[in-house]
Amino acid sequence: MEVKRRTARNLVSKLSSVSEQTRTDALCELRLISKHDPDSRPLIADAGAVPYLSETLYGSSPTIQENAAATLLNLSISSRASLMSTRGFLDALSHALSNSPSPSVVQSCAATLYSLLIAEDTYRPIIGSKRDILYTLLSIITDNNAPPRSIKDALKALFGVALYQLNRASLVGLGAVPALVSLIVRDARTGIVEDATAVLAQIAGCEESEEAMRKAGGVRVLGDLLDDGTGASERIRENAVAALLNLARCGGEKGRKEVKEMGAKVIEGITDLTKNGSTKGKAKAAELLKIVVDGYGNQSEVRDFRFNTSSDFMNHSI
Repeated sequence: MEVKRRTARNLVSKLSSVSEQTRTDALCELRLISKHDPDSRPLIADAGAVPYLSETLYGSSPTIQENAAATLLNLSISSRASLMSTRGFLDALSHALSNSPSPSVVQSCAATLYSLLIAEDTYRPIIGSKRDILYTLLSIITDNNAPPRSIKDALKALFGVALYQLNRASLVGLGAVPALVSLIVRDARTGIVEDATAVLAQIAGCEESEEAMRKAGGVRVLGDLLDDGTGASERIRENAVAALLNLARCGGEKGRKEVKEMGAKVIEGITDLTKNGSTKGKAKAAELLKIVVDGYGNQSEVRDFRFNTSSDFMNHSI
């Protein structure tokens, strides 16, 4: 372990070199070590790498940025406190998300945010208060030219942000609902609709979502997903049920009325999930069915959704 500690200190010391080649070589080694040797991650963080890595995200070299962003993602797996306690770290991520020309950098930064958000609930209000980060994540999912991986990583970060109740209103205010509804309608790429509906289901769990859903036609789109003719996957249909259920619970009388009217049109799809869905999906569908049929249901509890947390970066290094 002492040898690993000395190696980490030596490489981190090279990050302050005046030679760009020396810095690049050190970054490449740190990326590889943090990828392949989990024991070295806290040693690299303890050696003071995070401030240098964060500063590097402001650089002009895509290669250097990619290595720095990937190393930060790898460190986020087990050294989250070191990242979050570093002054300017979130600002650096925000800068790279919105300015880097490299899709790899954007993806690593979004994945780092998700890694932090999904593991530590105390980080959710902190990251959620960074409106520039939220705005940039939403910009990624509305960019028709964004690579699918960038969109998926941005969606997962938004999902993590929305886990904190008070962040949901902020996301609504920044236009998350029409952005997600539009993405669901226009994008049929594998996994994107699944993730978008999971985020929308979570955001629906706040009072502010009702007006935004109504203006964006969100209830109609969710209803369409429950129609057998659309061929939506089980996960998509369960997320649609969760979104409608949360809207009925949190959207006031208007939200509840809209959900009842739509639910009546797709009652067969809801009923099917009560029989053939996952364990959670069956429970949610049954609760939604109660609201649709007789207007009753447990209004005190916001239901959850299906989100695939076995993503390729959740316990993965690059």
